[in-house]
Amino acid sequence: MAKVTIRDVRKNYGSVEVIHGVDVDIEDGEFVVLVGPSGCGKSTLLRMIAGLEDVTGGMVAIGRTIVNNLPPAKRDIAMVFQSYALYPHMTVSENMAFSLKLRRMDAATISGRIKSAAEILGLSSYLDRYPRQLSGGQRQRVAMGRAIVREPQVFLFDEPLSNLDAKLRVQMRTEIKQLHQRLGTTTIFVTHDQIEAMTMADKIVVMQSGIIEQVGTPLELYDTPRNLFVAGFIGSPAMNLIEGAVHRNGALTVSAGDVRLPLPDGHALAEGREVVFGVRPEHLVLADEGIPAQVVVVEPTGSETMVFMKVGSKDIVALFRERHDFSPGQTVRLKPDPKHVHLFDAETGERLAR
Repeated sequence: MAKVTIRDVRKNYGSVEVIHGVDVDIEDGEFVVLVGPSGCGKSTLLRMIAGLEDVTGGMVAIGRTIVNNLPPAKRDIAMVFQSYALYPHMTVSENMAFSLKLRRMDAATISGRIKSAAEILGLSSYLDRYPRQLSGGQRQRVAMGRAIVREPQVFLFDEPLSNLDAKLRVQMRTEIKQLHQRLGTTTIFVTHDQIEAMTMADKIVVMQSGIIEQVGTPLELYDTPRNLFVAGFIGSPAMNLIEGAVHRNGALTVSAGDVRLPLPDGHALAEGREVVFGVRPEHLVLADEGIPAQVVVVEPTGSETMVFMKVGSKDIVALFRERHDFSPGQTVRLKPDPKHVHLFDAETGERLAR
C-alpha cells in the first residue's frame, strides 16, 4: 500500500491542454473515486498515474517515488479496465497467472496467490474455464483477480462496471467495496456515475473540463457543494436550482419571477443581489403555506415517489417517501426545508456562506 501524490499535473495534446494543473492527495489505504461527465479528464488523469499517458507537467508520486518517467511495469500498480482485457485463449487460472509468470515467480507462489484470489472473488470453481464461458460479472471478477494476485501498492479501476447490466452493477460495486475493506489497498476508481461514487468512495474528486471542482467525502459533497456544478452533478435526482434575486418583503426572500422563496436565517445579502436558490428534492415538503406547484409526471418506485412539477415556469422535482395520491395537473403546495437550503452566487456559481 502507498500514498499517491499528484502535484500541479498537466496534460497537453499538442497545443491543447486537457488537464489544467490538478492537485490531489490520496492517502495510504483510501478508496478514492474520480467522477465527472464524459470528457472531464478523469480517465486521462488515471492513465497518467498508471504510466499509460505521459505527464506534460507536474509530478505524480507513488509512495516516496516520483513515477513520471517510470514505465507502468515499474510503478507497482494493477489496473482493471472497462473491457476486462482478458486473454481469450487462456483459462481463468492462466489469465490470473500471466503477470506472475512474467516476473518469473515459482509455481508454488503463483498457485497460492491464484487460490487465495479465487476464494476471495468466488472463482474457485471457474479456474479451468475460458472467458467465453463466463458471464460479464464473472469476467470482471477474473480481471479483478488478475490485479489482486500481483499484490500491488495501488489498484486503478477505469469504469469497470460500465458494461454490466443495472442489477449486476449494484452487486459488483458492493463486492469491490468489500474487497477494498478486506485488502486495504490504496484504490483509485474512475466513473461518470455519481451514484457509484457516492456509494463506494471514502473520498470523491469531482472533475470538470480538466480541473478539480471539489474534493471531499460523499456526504460533504452532498450536504455542502462548493459550487453550482457540484450541486447539480452530485445527487440523483439532482438538486433543484432556481435563479432569482434577493428581495425584502417583511422577511428576506428570493424572488424568482412571480415565485417567492424564503431564505434561511444567517444570510446577510444586499437587496437585489442575483443568486441561485438550491434545494434537494427530498427537502421539499407539503405545507398549506407553501408555494403552489403543478404536478406534471408522477414516478412511483415503491420505496419512494418522484414527482416532476412546475413552479411558475420552472421545472422542479420533489421526492416523497410517504405515499401520496398525486395526479397530473393537480396543484399542491410545497415548502423548502430552510435548514437544507443552498445559496449560490449567480455570476460566479460559488456557494454563499452564512
